Amino acid sequence: MSNKGIYIATSETDSGKSLITLGLMSMLLGKTARVGYFRPIVEDSDEGFFDNHIETVISHFGLDIPFDKAFSFTKSQFIKKKSQGKLGEIIDAIIDRYKELEEGYDFILVEGTSFIGDSAVIELEINVQIAKNLRIPTIIVGSGVKRNIDEMIDSLTIAYNLFRAKDVEVVALIANKVNPEFVYTLKNKLRQTLPPQILCYTVPAIQQLANPSIQEIVKILNAKVLFGNEYINNQISSYSVGAMQLRNYLLHLKENALVITPGDRADIILGVLQAHQSANYPKISGIVLTGSILPEDSILKLIEGLNNLVPIISVDEGTYIVTNKIGDIKSKIYANNKNKIEISIETFDKFVNVDKIAQRLVTFEADGITPKMFQYNLVKRAKKNRKRIVLPEGTDDRIIIAASRLLAMDVVDIIILGNKKAIESKVASLGIHFDYSKIQIINPSESEHYLNYVETYFELRKHKGMTIEVAKDLMLDVSYFGTMMVYKGHADGMVSGAAHTTQHTIRPALQFIKTKPGTTLVSSVFFMCLEDRVSIFGDCAINPNPTAEELAEIAISSADSSIAFGIEPKIAMLSYSSGTSGTGDEVDKVRKATEIVKQKRPDLKIEGPIQYDAAVDKEVGKSKMPDSEVAGQASVLIFPDLNTGNNTYKAVQRETGALAIGPMLQGLNKPVNDLSRGCTVDDILNTVIITALQAQEI
Repeated sequence: MSNKGIYIATSETDSGKSLITLGLMSMLLGKTARVGYFRPIVEDSDEGFFDNHIETVISHFGLDIPFDKAFSFTKSQFIKKKSQGKLGEIIDAIIDRYKELEEGYDFILVEGTSFIGDSAVIELEINVQIAKNLRIPTIIVGSGVKRNIDEMIDSLTIAYNLFRAKDVEVVALIANKVNPEFVYTLKNKLRQTLPPQILCYTVPAIQQLANPSIQEIVKILNAKVLFGNEYINNQISSYSVGAMQLRNYLLHLKENALVITPGDRADIILGVLQAHQSANYPKISGIVLTGSILPEDSILKLIEGLNNLVPIISVDEGTYIVTNKIGDIKSKIYANNKNKIEISIETFDKFVNVDKIAQRLVTFEADGITPKMFQYNLVKRAKKNRKRIVLPEGTDDRIIIAASRLLAMDVVDIIILGNKKAIESKVASLGIHFDYSKIQIINPSESEHYLNYVETYFELRKHKGMTIEVAKDLMLDVSYFGTMMVYKGHADGMVSGAAHTTQHTIRPALQFIKTKPGTTLVSSVFFMCLEDRVSIFGDCAINPNPTAEELAEIAISSADSSIAFGIEPKIAMLSYSSGTSGTGDEVDKVRKATEIVKQKRPDLKIEGPIQYDAAVDKEVGKSKMPDSEVAGQASVLIFPDLNTGNNTYKAVQRETGALAIGPMLQGLNKPVNDLSRGCTVDDILNTVIITALQAQEI
């Protein structure tokens, strides 16, 4: 292909370029095997060669780029060289670094300068020069802050003409941070003003991205964190000075507000902390103590013993100066603020046609499917046909954090089971953003469907000796209640197991959701996201010692799952020998299972028995089974028993750093999936998404 990069440029400050970078990087990693990231010129930092943009992108997307390879110059280095008449030397160094990255990646996302300070004219000139000399197309981002429609059109048109005057191809213009009332009108007028081949998009101002976090305030004010460091990412929606008497100040508190007060105002400090705990007042995001004054030791001791503390920070400067500085903060996106990152990506996907952008940028098809492509496609497919997923373990920290991230991604509809007040208290203690208007919280004992669920369960199980009294008790169990929601169609799928055993999660599903027609066995697969491919491992979680017939059914179910998730199934029936070389009960079982699959599904590519190395290594596969269309390139690996499968997936996961998504249960009429009790937030998030995709297939 002729083009391997894209340049993101802006002609002004406060454009929100980070949102576009994050959205584009997410899109590119779903389309292209290896994506690099490059910032030719970065801002100077007190921390040495450090750039928040680079850290955020590399960290969030797991890019294998050394920090010092992701940029060429700091801004002060660039200005010094330019003042010495060495612009050519600057451009040459930038081209060299870009070409170095280009050799190792399929596509490079280049992010221009941020226009901080008084060098905007110089920066605009250098951005045009860099894009021209790298010979890559450009996306121009403009800021809608304090601008009307005509001002925005003029600004973007001038920037477009400047780049085109230097023969830089402009792919798209994106007006960012636009007044929501102007979004569609501005988009239509831009399309009328600019040439038809230019893609034009408008992205509204998102308040959650504009609000600074406590972390940013600490950094800018050089503050000392006294309490609540674990909630340092709390975002503030407003701020006010606690100078009046407490009884009056409480009336001015707003949700997620930042309280600014001198450090000797113990009445304000303790009062707002108590208000934060109270159900009758809004939650605050933090407290700033001004004037380098700390509360007395007795007050500090009292605060230290409180629960659910918000960040309390101390600054040297006075209240007036501090308040003005906080008001001037332009919020950034940091690597550890996952919520802001996911809101940015979701906003980009919502207002920018990523398929059209991709069509213009990525002009080739990569072989196979990489982990990033796989995960990107999962999210994209889930968004197209949203499903309702119930999470029964509503007070588990990991479940709540995962639900918050899923809400930010806007990928599924979430139902959480549990006591609403207990869940709200847990959310507050975790200090995370939770949009209650977008989530359903159900307490089984208070549900309008409780008695109907009891009656349904009793009718389904009375032939097994079930009584109405026992049915009432069981329907108070969140696993049974959640499974019944799926059975009745009030939810499309369930994910549980963070705090329950596999048996506790699966038993209700086996009792009344039951298996699909033609399927007698529930089995499981893991999606193993290795460095350069995604493989399916089955069964690694459910069936201890399957027979040949059961092993064949596991293979067929796993192949169907593979197809459903966009992976061409090439099935390896694993054993301790390959081909006809080995004998024994275990290898004979695998050989028989392979023949059963060939008879039942002649459309599937399958090889067995085959050893693991021969299944996945092209050289070994060619050596041991030269005529096989599976050896060396297997994508679905079926293990002969649970002992082998479970240990192998864990060994591969630990030794290679592979992401293991699952287990995903297959064979049920409706999707119910089990988590490990040691699961991470990412495990929950991924399992919810694959459960939603399973629900789409029903």
